[in-house]
Amino acid sequence: MRTDFDPARCDRDVFYRLLTATVIPRPIAWVSTTSADGVDNLAPHSFFTMSCVSPPVVQFTSVGRKDSLRNVEDTGEFVVNFASEPLLEEINATGTDFPRGTSEFDVLGIAREASFRVKPPRVAASPVALECELHSTLRLGDSTVVFGRVVHAAVDEAVLVDGHPEVTELRPLSRLGKTEWATVGGLREVARIPYARWQAENGG
Repeated sequence: MRTDFDPARCDRDVFYRLLTATVIPRPIAWVSTTSADGVDNLAPHSFFTMSCVSPPVVQFTSVGRKDSLRNVEDTGEFVVNFASEPLLEEINATGTDFPRGTSEFDVLGIAREASFRVKPPRVAASPVALECELHSTLRLGDSTVVFGRVVHAAVDEAVLVDGHPEVTELRPLSRLGKTEWATVGGLREVARIPYARWQAENGG
């Protein structure tokens, strides 16, 4: 037996909680921006993914008109800082609804470092930073999808194994439902099966 939910009849927040509890785990874009007035902002966004490889484009969604979105619209730049397990408390704290014009870097004592290609700073303790220039935005109901072209990537050498970011060193965080967060548990490596091999093994 199933319980049915009709988004046209459900309260908006009820369906929001349903979606965020079932579209899991969700990676977190820890987005740093700088306002037109020069105030640095830092906020987590758990609607985040890659959009394109060539050119490299990532996307995050601002649910409502948050400072991250306003700053990106005004300046055309942002940085996605990798959300790593040791930084959980700081990441969660930057989700506080501070008044506009407040710098989470300053209020929470989060160390910055200069970016290479864009004005918004990087989080110094984050192992990976993707510096982005605004590609485009897409308005969808109460939300705005922000697409950013990655113009520079900076990776801490400590998380590289044979030149590749290693998940056990990165220790990624993800969001689940309600107030739940997840870390990487058991890992399984399963390679894709080429069709020719599948045919040979299955008598195709």
